[in-house]
Amino acid sequence: MGVGGCIVLLAVGAVLTFAVDWHMSGINLHLVGVILMIVGFIGIATYVSILKRRRTQPPPPAAPVVDVEETRRYQ
Repeated sequence: MGVGGCIVLLAVGAVLTFAVDWHMSGINLHLVGVILMIVGFIGIATYVSILKRRRTQPPPPAAPVVDVEETRRYQ
């Protein structure tokens, strides 16, 4: 799930928490909305931390090792 999916979870959770006034027996829509928002926040935090880790620069490659004896054979 990418950032778009997490934003959708946040939006749906916010709508269920703050804008819906339905009352269903056995389901608390406000609690479901809060849970969706928490999952969205966790998803965004995880995605950002993974993206940050991917953006770090690897160390430059070491100079290649040249075997002097091997190069003399082919000259």
